[in-house]
Order: sequence, then structure tokens, then C-alpha cells
Amino acid sequence: MTDFVLVAGTWLGAWAWEEVAAELRAAGHDVHAVTLSGLAEKRGLPAGQQTHVRDIVDEVERLDLRDVVLVGHSYGGVPVGQAAERIGDRLRRVVFVDANVPVDGESFLSGWPSEDVRQSIAEHDGYWPPLGAPEYAGQGLTDEQIARIVNATPHPGATLTGPAELTRPLGELPATYVKCLLDGDEPMPVVAELLKSECWELIEMDTGHWPMFSRPRELARVLHESAARP
Repeated sequence: MTDFVLVAGTWLGAWAWEEVAAELRAAGHDVHAVTLSGLAEKRGLPAGQQTHVRDIVDEVERLDLRDVVLVGHSYGGVPVGQAAERIGDRLRRVVFVDANVPVDGESFLSGWPSEDVRQSIAEHDGYWPPLGAPEYAGQGLTDEQIARIVNATPHPGATLTGPAELTRPLGELPATYVKCLLDGDEPMPVVAELLKSECWELIEMDTGHWPMFSRPRELARVLHESAARP
């Protein structure tokens, strides 16, 4: 039995993992989906990037979890990667699901063309609202699934612009990177570099950027198998 701690990307809360969590529990695992500060049922709470790191670490320590697989999707990979370093020997593995990864001193918005995101944050009182429905086309999602994301919580902008704080090379952590091929064939350059580490592995899924909705059973199987890695 493994303790899975699941963290979704921008706009989403713990609710996004319902189907994946059910599959993992059926396989005998304990599952703890985390809603980060400022989102979903925690909407309105002040949050910066390090707040989100603490949200994850505090959940692991509060529940005294051991043999932990931390899972970060999209933006969630940035605080999850930092939290993975901070929970020490509680960590079994970290899984990045089509995710950004933390780079010491850099923000989620660093390293890719993000000026439109910064402008949107400035225009919406410090929050990044979900994109419009057409932006989710071609990602393997149903209209109902797209509507759920579009109607999710505006994301606190300070979490996207604050710098990551790493204490050791990320490539030293035991990690699985899940690349969702409908969102691009190749991992981003920083991830490609990390995948050169013998501690990292690459898994590909033939679906879009939100596999917890489009392929929950397959994603749960990938997570289950990752927990068995030495």
C-alpha cells in the first residue's frame, strides 16, 4: 500500500482527482488529493508559490504519511517538486503529469512565452482566469469535462510569478515524468535534461493535458505502476 498525494494544476482543486482516486483506492492504496490555497473550497485564502509548497508538506506531515508518492499535474509539478525535497525519507517517488518542474530561482512563468498570462493576471486583479472553452479543443476532453475546467477557480497569480526554492538537484529524486502526447510530442527542454538522470523515467500517454479527466483509469494504472518502481 502506498500513500498517494495528488496535486492538480492551475484552476483546479482536489475534486479534479475523483475518478483517479477511486481507481487507486480500489487497487489498495491510500489517496490524499490536496486543494491548494486560493483554489476551489480554499478560494479567497492568500497564496504565493511557497504557500502551495507548504500546503503539500503540511498535508504529508499532518497525516504522518510514509512511503509517499507525490503527484503533480501541470503547474502542480512546481510546488510538488519542491515539496518532494522537503519531506525527506517519507518520499517513495514523485510523478510529474505533463507538468512544469521547479527551477531554482525561477517561476512557473519563466522559460516559456507567458506575457499573455502575465497580462491576464494584471487585468483580473491578480488572478489568472480559466481559458475559454475553445482553448481545450483537441485534448481528448468531452464538452462536459471542458465546462468543468472553464468554470473552475481563477488561479492566484502570485503563485505563478514567485520563484522556486530548491535545496538539491531535482534529478537526484526518484521520478516518473508522464508526457501527454496530444499536448506536444516532446517534453520541455528542462524536463528533457532531467530525463537524462538514471533516477528519472519517461512514460507517454496518448491523450491530452488533463488525463485525470480524459483517461482516469489509464492514469491510475500508470501511477500504480510507478509506486512499484525500486
